[in-house]
Amino acid sequence: MTDPNTPDPNASNVPPPPPAPPAQPAYGSSPSYGSNPSYGAPATQKTNVLAIVSLVSAFFISLVAIITGHIALSQIKKTGEQGRGLAIAGLIIGYVGLLASIIALIFVFVVAGAAYNSGVTSY
Repeated sequence: MTDPNTPDPNASNVPPPPPAPPAQPAYGSSPSYGSNPSYGAPATQKTNVLAIVSLVSAFFISLVAIITGHIALSQIKKTGEQGRGLAIAGLIIGYVGLLASIIALIFVFVVAGAAYNSGVTSY
């Protein structure tokens, strides 16, 4: 009786080759009955995260939207990711928000200066 844990001196040390993959039907022909068609999932491209951050932050902090929008456009140009429209929208909304903030700040200073010069006091 031989020990099953000892190697067989007559067997080769090369493992058997893996089984061949099943044959695929030719392009345009229908698969045979009973086989599942092998359709690959469509390739989805990744959307640049900074483009999303730019658009979302444009409604809250315009300066963050402008910075992340420019970085996102640079990354999209290099990597080919999606999200160029989101980054541009974030930039536009961010610049409009920044401009509106500057105009509002100037208006506040003009009104405060006019009130100070006219001598209007609250007491």
